[in-house]
This record gives sequence, C-alpha cells and structure tokens, in this order.
Amino acid sequence: MADAADQDSKTAATDGSSADGAGAEESVKKAKRQVNKTALGIGIGMAVAVGLAIFGSFYFIEGERQREVQAWQVRLGIVADSRTQAVNEWIAQNFAYMRELSENASLQLYVSELAAGGEEPELGANPKDKKNNAKSEAEEEAASASYLRNLLVATAERTGFKAPPPVGEVTANVERVGVAGIGLVDKAGKSLVSTPDMPPLTAKIRTAVAKALDGEPAVIDMYLDASGQATMGFVLPIFGIQDDADGAKGLGAVIGLRTVGKDLYDRLKQPGEIAKTTETYLVRDKGASVEYLTPLADGTLALTRTMSGDTPDLAGAHGLKKPGGFAIKLDYAGIEVLAASRQVSGAPWVLIRKISREEALSATDTRLTTMLVVFILMIVGITVSIIAVWRHGSSMRATQAAATMKVAMERFENLSKFMRVVTNSQRSAIVAVDGETTYTFANETASKEAGIPPEDMMGKTMSSIMGPIKAQAYAAINKSILKNFERETHTLAFGDEDADDIEGIDAFQMVQADFIPLRGDRDFPPAVLMVINDITELTHERRRSEKMLRGLINTLVSVVDRRDPFSANHSSRVAEVARAIAVEMGLDDGDCKTVDIAGNLMNLGKIFISTELLTKTSDLTPEERATVGNAYMVTVDLLKNVTFEGPVVETIRQLGETWNGGGPLGLKEEEILVTARILAVANTFVGMVTPRAYRAAMPFQKTADILMEDTGVKLDRKAVTALVNFLENRGGNRRWANFSEAPQDTIEDASPRPTE
Repeated sequence: MADAADQDSKTAATDGSSADGAGAEESVKKAKRQVNKTALGIGIGMAVAVGLAIFGSFYFIEGERQREVQAWQVRLGIVADSRTQAVNEWIAQNFAYMRELSENASLQLYVSELAAGGEEPELGANPKDKKNNAKSEAEEEAASASYLRNLLVATAERTGFKAPPPVGEVTANVERVGVAGIGLVDKAGKSLVSTPDMPPLTAKIRTAVAKALDGEPAVIDMYLDASGQATMGFVLPIFGIQDDADGAKGLGAVIGLRTVGKDLYDRLKQPGEIAKTTETYLVRDKGASVEYLTPLADGTLALTRTMSGDTPDLAGAHGLKKPGGFAIKLDYAGIEVLAASRQVSGAPWVLIRKISREEALSATDTRLTTMLVVFILMIVGITVSIIAVWRHGSSMRATQAAATMKVAMERFENLSKFMRVVTNSQRSAIVAVDGETTYTFANETASKEAGIPPEDMMGKTMSSIMGPIKAQAYAAINKSILKNFERETHTLAFGDEDADDIEGIDAFQMVQADFIPLRGDRDFPPAVLMVINDITELTHERRRSEKMLRGLINTLVSVVDRRDPFSANHSSRVAEVARAIAVEMGLDDGDCKTVDIAGNLMNLGKIFISTELLTKTSDLTPEERATVGNAYMVTVDLLKNVTFEGPVVETIRQLGETWNGGGPLGLKEEEILVTARILAVANTFVGMVTPRAYRAAMPFQKTADILMEDTGVKLDRKAVTALVNFLENRGGNRRWANFSEAPQDTIEDASPRPTE
C-alpha cells in the first residue's frame, strides 16, 4: 500500500513538472510569435517604404521629362508661328500682285467696254457707216488687247507668274504646254487676253473664277501642272470704275497662275537652325488622306506623297485634326517626332513643324536615366544598410536590454522620489486618477485630507475616499478632460453656500482645481492629474468683505436719500436698472458688479449740496443745474483713492460723456467705457420716470421714445435697445412701476410743481 502511495505521489510530481515545462514552452512560443509579428511588420513597412521611394523616383523622372517636352512645345510653337506668318505673307503678296491688275484703270475700262459691247445698231443707219464703225471698233479693240497683253506680260515677268525656263533641248516645231501666266476673262468666263504661257481654263480654274465673279477672292489650290510641277493660282474680280466692290457683281476676273518653288519653300526654313532633324512642311486634307504639299527631307517632291489619315499616330493627320496642337507622333517616315501644327489662314493648308524625339530628348533621357539609376541604387543601398544595422542592433539589444532596464528603473525610481518630494512640499492636494476614478498617485497633502497614507490610497476609487457627491463631480470633469485631452480649470462648491451664517464653515467647501490630461502607455492607462486648492476660507473672507462694502455703500446712499426725499432710492434704482441692462446685453459678472456699485455711489457727491437746492420747487437756474448735474464729479474726487475690483470710479467719471463726443472729457462712441454708457442710460431713465421737487414723473412710453431719439447723439443705441427690450419683454414696466410714485412724506407738503 505504501509503495502504491509513493508511486502515485511520484506520478503527480512528474505530471506537475510536465505542466510547468509545457507552460514555459508555450510562453517561449508566444514570445517568438510576438517577435515574428514585429519583424513581419517591420519588413512590410520597409517594403512599402522602398516601393514608395522607387515610385517617387519614377514620378520625379517622368515629371522632369514632361517639363523638357513642354519646353520643346514652346520652341516648336514659336518657329511654327513664324513660318506660318511667312507663308501667309507669301499668299498675301501674290494676291497683292493680282490686286494691282484688278484695280488698274485701263484694265477696268477695257473690261467695262467689253461688257457694254455687242449692242444693236440704230435703225436706218447707213450700211457703209456700219462697216466703217465695225472696222474702227476692231482696230481699237486690237490696240487695247495689245496694251493689256503687254501689261500682263510685264507684271508676270516682275512677279513670277510665268513659266519656268525650259530644261534641256526644246524642239522648235513643238508647241510648249502652258503652265503659268496671267489672264483676263469676262463675266461669262471667256478668255479675253493672257500671257503666252497661260494654260487653258480647266474646270478647277473656272470654279475659282465663278467664286471671284461673286465678289470674293479665290485661291486655286496647289496642283501638279502638265509639266509635273506644283502650281497654284490666285483669282480676283474686276469691277467697273464707278462700281462699289461691296455687293457688286464682277465684270470679269484676273487669273494668276504660278509654279510653286523656292520662293515658298525657303519661307519654311528657320534662319539659324542647327538641329539635324527639324523640318517644316505643309499638308492638306484630301478626303480620307493626308497630302504633303511641299518637298520633304527624304527627297520626296511636292504633291507626290499621300498617306492614309487612319495611319496610327501620324503627325500630319493629328495636325489636320487639331491645328494649333502639339503631340509626340510618327512622321511620314515612321520616326517618332515632336510636332507642332498651325493653320495657314490664306489657304486650306496646315503647317507642321517637327523634330525627331531622339534628337530632342536623347540628352534628357540619358540624364534622367542616370538619375533614376542613381536613385534606385541609393534606395537599395540605404535599404541594405538599414537591414544590416537592424540585424546588428537586434543582436545587441538582447545584451543591452538588462543594463538599459536597470538604468531606466533607477532613473524612474529617482525621478519618482524627486517628484514625490516636490509634490509633498506643495500645500495643494495633488492626485492622479484614471478613467475609472482609481487613484494612481497622491501627495501627502491629499493623503492628510483623506486621513490615510498615500500608499493605501493607490488602487482605491475616489468615491471610497472622498464620498460619492464629490467623486461624481470630479468624475464628470475627468471624463470631459480625457475626451478632449485639453487642460481645464474649474471652481467647485460643495455644501450650502450660506453655511458660514448657519451651521459653520465646515458645512461648505469651495475648491479651485486644475485638470491636466496624462497620456497612457503600455503599462498605465490615460489618467488625469488634479491639482486641488481649497479656497473656502478665501471665499468666506471675500464674501465678508463684499458684505461690509455693500453695508458701507447702503449707509452712504441713505445719507444722500435723507437730504432729498424726491431723490430717495434714486441711486439704488439706477443701480438696479443698470444691472438689468448689463445682463440684457450679455456682459460678464464683473461689469454687472461695476455698474451696480457705480450706480449706488454716483450721487454721493450730493452731500455737499445744500438741502434747499436739492428740494427747490421752482425752476433751477443754469448755475444751480450745473451744481446738481456735476455732483458725480465730486463723487469721483471722494472715491479716487478707494480700490474696487472693477473700474467703478472711472465709470462714474465718464457718466457725463455723450455718444457724439460732446461731454466734458471729449470721449465718444466706443472710447467711452461700456459700463459708463449703461449707467448714463439708466440714470437718464430713472431721472425721467421718477418725480422731482420741480416736476412730475414721465410715463414709461414717453421716456422710452425720448431715449430712442437720443441714441446715436447722446446715448448708446445698444444700451437703450436693451433697456426698451427689458421694459417691454422682460416685465420691466410692472417691476419698476413704483418708480413713478412720489415720496409719501412729501405728497401733502409739496407745493405744485411744473410738469413736462
């Protein structure tokens, strides 16, 4: 039996050891999992950082490349604008040559005579005379035609509207095909006279002539002539000498055909150009195709190359579709180019200015590629360095952890001792509580108030230490502090505020507390540091001082009231009305107290005025009114050395100031204290609604009307509006109805007083 018991005990011990080992192994695994998660998080963070860095490098490089492309867009656009202007000038110049002829008086007269010719002869005319007249007209017509032909030939020689000289041998018996020249046609499109090399009127030419006869200049767009050369024409209408060109029908037209050559092509070249692949050429829309009008850099002649408009990324097609634009496209040779386009205003052409992308951006691409490689190498190098440092640091952290923790604990302990010494020397109670109102720190002042040692307060709730009422008040504030995480200061009262007069000072407590939020860490949750100052005794002392001051004020006011029965209670009534106005205007408690005290003391200076003057029933002289009216300045002299919490004396001093600056001190508008402006309105109101020895009381409504009339001149509109609102909407008319009653001891004895 004993052996069985021993065996059972050994088995239990073995099982316990196994359980302990399993628990330790589980703890190690858990620690490893935490380390692995940390390492995984760091790895992911580094991968994201490297990816962002590489993306940023590519983004920066692409931005630099786009800036270089934009710079080329500006350069190509400037050249395209200048070359387009040159082409426009060439077209305008050719029209100018034709305009010289169309506006030539001799030519206009000749065409006009032809238009008027062919009329029927008069009846009864001699046949012989008819024959002579016809002969004369034929001779005149021949002479005119000869003159005009010479004019056209001379103009063609001078302006280039002539056929180019023949190349190689020309057979004398073979007539040369006309390719260029100048000719005149009548309104029916019939040729009148032309230069020798003028080609026949084709359908294209007749279409342009018809357009010109309607009064609109026409261009015969560029085409290949019979000799295979690029040719274009310019047609202008010819009007009668007396005709107005606006709305008139042409009598004929002048046609100029010229071969397009070096004169135009040289205008497409940019002076001083040093780039090798820059080129400027003209294109036009030919149905679904793009036709190249000028010779190309690869040797293609004018009007001999046409490409489909659907060719992908074709620079010419893009220019026709969006003249004035810029893009990176393919030129006619399939080379990627930077191209800018401009619309030619005098013809249906688009000018293309281009440069190969390789020449334009090769240096930039090389530089940016180098920068990108450097950036990536730097990123990779920094990443490798960080990984190496991290691995080295992780191996050293294990050996340094114990020493660092020891030093940290010693520093924390020393800092805690220092903080406790500092806080224990303070007269304020300093405690820290978490969101559950559990104490995490307390100084000796707080522990003395609680009646238990500081270490016993740790872990206890505020409710168990100071009671549920105070704890609930503090907990509500702490909740707000932790939510907003901003420092706040509050004044709290516990118990009956009048307890000092009833049950003693211990029944009431007034504290002022600073609430400072404390951020939490992995070991401690967020908390609130409370610095609590007991100001109960100070509050009681302040109230006793206020009661003494109020008693003294009442005593001084009663002295003035006894000397003038009709002014009895005037000061207290002014103070009451002034406080009501201040509250209605939303002023703080300090300003409300200031107008209250100033209103009660403002008439203190009347103790130096004789009773006879104060109770005089007849009209007062100006000197007597001045004496009574300036009594408040005597009050200022009496109180100037007395210290009040607010600007009481200065409020009384500014009582006589008016809104428009007409007072004795010259202050105006906002320069006057708001308390003085309120006191002036209250004093004026009480003075008018209260009976005096020399007049009866005014009705409230009349008084309000008078006050409103004086706003902006003598009184502040805001204060008057607040008073009127209190009278009409806050029960002021009922509350102050007794102001209009005369003192009881003067009703029978007072002699009649003049009323207003």
